Amino acid sequence: MTVPPPLFATDIITFYHPGFWGMDSTADFRAWASKNPEDFWRRVMDALEEAGVSGVELTFAPGDIGSVLRAYGSPAAFRGELAARGLAVVSAFIADEESLDWRDPGNLPAIVADAERRAAFLAETGARILVAGLPMRKTFGTRPPFFVDAAYLTQMADVAHAVGAATAEHGVRLAFHTESNSTLWYERDIDLFMALTDPQYVWLCPDSCHIALGGGDPVAVARRHAQRVALAHWKDAVQPIDRDLIIDETIFVQQQPYMAELGAGIVDWPGWAAAMARTPAADVVLIELDEAADPVTALRTGKSVAQRALAETLVSAGAR
Repeated sequence: MTVPPPLFATDIITFYHPGFWGMDSTADFRAWASKNPEDFWRRVMDALEEAGVSGVELTFAPGDIGSVLRAYGSPAAFRGELAARGLAVVSAFIADEESLDWRDPGNLPAIVADAERRAAFLAETGARILVAGLPMRKTFGTRPPFFVDAAYLTQMADVAHAVGAATAEHGVRLAFHTESNSTLWYERDIDLFMALTDPQYVWLCPDSCHIALGGGDPVAVARRHAQRVALAHWKDAVQPIDRDLIIDETIFVQQQPYMAELGAGIVDWPGWAAAMARTPAADVVLIELDEAADPVTALRTGKSVAQRALAETLVSAGAR
């Protein structure tokens, strides 16, 4: 049996390095992109085509829903522009300044309304996955301590059910990302949250890098929850995070030294590819490269690593 090749995609953050835009700082790049959304998206599409990557995941500004609407006026027009180049939106990640605190019960109506707005946008672009994350942990040693226990994750599960039911009305799956230093990071967090949520409404977006940074086994996680993996982030890690990081507005910068381009770290890519082949996410390979200085080269390298791993999976399957 011939297995069709997957669609290769990437997170829009791949293109956020100011050097790629000939600028000196992130602030300069973001200010320019905010004022020139059409130019921003045109160059992103050029780079995607050059790299041989067909899909993109939207997230926080400047590659967000608001930027798309300013540039093209509607999700349908954006979809048409992408399709003319053989490109597509595969997903969107809720990660921006407008995100509401899931720990505050009073925010639930606004959280659901926001998710519905995003899901409606995605449905019009042809995408079917909305990715979310759980709130961050508190720095270890903070007083009073914050415990990620069954009571806390039950509260998060209740919110997830409400949001997942709302997005499902638009044909969009809600998938949860395993972010480092968040309350969905360790293998135990993932297992407990999955056990507390309904598989018909709540899906998983495992990130191979972040699970590894937490000392976990990404392949084992993907195998255990294979039926619920709607999308996965293919990303490499140098080593597990070996110290307690200060969880504040700099946390994502602090994590960067532990991350690597595909093939340059510790992730078992043949094992990961084999696990992904058994999930509903088998038809998309989303390569994540935060702020690559040379995104075209980095995407080509990552795609080659993924293709080799997928080829090994096919050979192993044929041998059986």
